[in-house]
Amino acid sequence: MTKKIVIPVNNEGGLDATLAQHFGRAPYFAVVELNQNGQIANNKTVANTGEHMGGTGHPHENLLALKPDVIITYAMGPGGLQSFQNAGITVLKAEGNTVKEVMISFNEGKLKELTGGCEHAHEHHHTH
Repeated sequence: MTKKIVIPVNNEGGLDATLAQHFGRAPYFAVVELNQNGQIANNKTVANTGEHMGGTGHPHENLLALKPDVIITYAMGPGGLQSFQNAGITVLKAEGNTVKEVMISFNEGKLKELTGGCEHAHEHHHTH
């Protein structure tokens, strides 16, 4: 079974793309598909068409259409986090600066689940 992983990024750099600091304000999302051996089978970048970037709708609603299994990010608002969890999608806290580094941490099982959403992109008041 393949796994589809979505990661918010700053540019269209593929596996070398740097991670965006906050999910909803990322200009792009890397979509990485893993084969059953956990190896990268496909990698593409899609633009964030959500309201924060001049488009419409919430980024999490637009991304649900991609049917990801896992989302890896540094931070996410509570609405997005709740939406993904309700859809059965695992949200993990990113470790690393690039898609490649994050995927290595993911494959080694080092990433922990993101438990609290942050209210604002620049203020990280996490409640537990």
